[in-house]
Amino acid sequence: MIIDVHGHYTTAPPAHQGLRDAQLARLADPSLPPPAPAAISDDAVRESVERNQLKVLRERGGDFMLFSPKASGMEHHVTDPATARDWARACNDLVARVAALFPEHFAAVCQLPQTPGGTTDDLVAEVRRCADDPAFVGCNLNPDPSGGHWTSPPLTDPSWYPLYEALCELDLPAMIHVSSSCNPAAHTLGAHYLNADTTVFMQLLRGDLFTRFPGLRFVIPHGGGAVPYHWGRYRGLARRMDLPDPAESLLGNVWFDTCVYHQPGIDLLTRVVPAGNLLFASEMLGAVRGADPVTGVAWDDTKTYVDAAGLAPDDLRRVYEGNARRVYPRLDALLTP
Repeated sequence: MIIDVHGHYTTAPPAHQGLRDAQLARLADPSLPPPAPAAISDDAVRESVERNQLKVLRERGGDFMLFSPKASGMEHHVTDPATARDWARACNDLVARVAALFPEHFAAVCQLPQTPGGTTDDLVAEVRRCADDPAFVGCNLNPDPSGGHWTSPPLTDPSWYPLYEALCELDLPAMIHVSSSCNPAAHTLGAHYLNADTTVFMQLLRGDLFTRFPGLRFVIPHGGGAVPYHWGRYRGLARRMDLPDPAESLLGNVWFDTCVYHQPGIDLLTRVVPAGNLLFASEMLGAVRGADPVTGVAWDDTKTYVDAAGLAPDDLRRVYEGNARRVYPRLDALLTP
């Protein structure tokens, strides 16, 4: 089985965005009535997925995808907690419907109702609500709800601990994923996402989070940002700061996905990061669309690149399936029957 651990509902029916637009309009003008829930039929949900993610998944030889709300649409920079709660609930309920309509191809990953400077109370409540549905197998965690201004403490700060306690109790991993950038100096897709992946790894390197939470599991997407390319720098910095080598201190709790959109990048990733710490992913219909004019291969057809990376058969099976079932035990429970 080939499991893609990184998919977003970028093709949700227009009524869903209509709800968000109404929420934001009411924040700008509180005299407006509260927005009504979006009326979206099952047929509309089916059509939005069958013609898009499911179609491409099948064409490229994939079997299963972990599906979360549109990352840039989480918009955690919006400061109103009540709006964040309502929006996260609406987004999570919609991806749960996808998983219910296509249980052989999709499981759900939840959005958290984060706000700049907010507490973890709402995050814990929403992750627990979603965990009541066995279709939810993980969550997305934004280390920078401010949207590129980095006003939050590092993920190793004790203020995050209540969320980590809940994730460990529920046996849910978290994918590190920021949302839209509000900083014009950091493009959302080309800089902010990769900045966050790299920044969080350095936060974890400098901290001691996994001694306190040995069961906590993080997935750093987009190939780990700059981390694999600069692995020697991180090893050298750890030695300079008298810290353990990251291979010893972090790789028991941190995994990287394969959302890297050219063959040399995948080749480097698979040479630097052990196969046991790689999860197949494409983020298809996400940041980069279309095909490389030089090779004719779709930028986000990462299976083509992984297949050509020269991994041993056992390692390839781990990247495509085994690691995902280990990192996401609720996924394994869904797939085992």
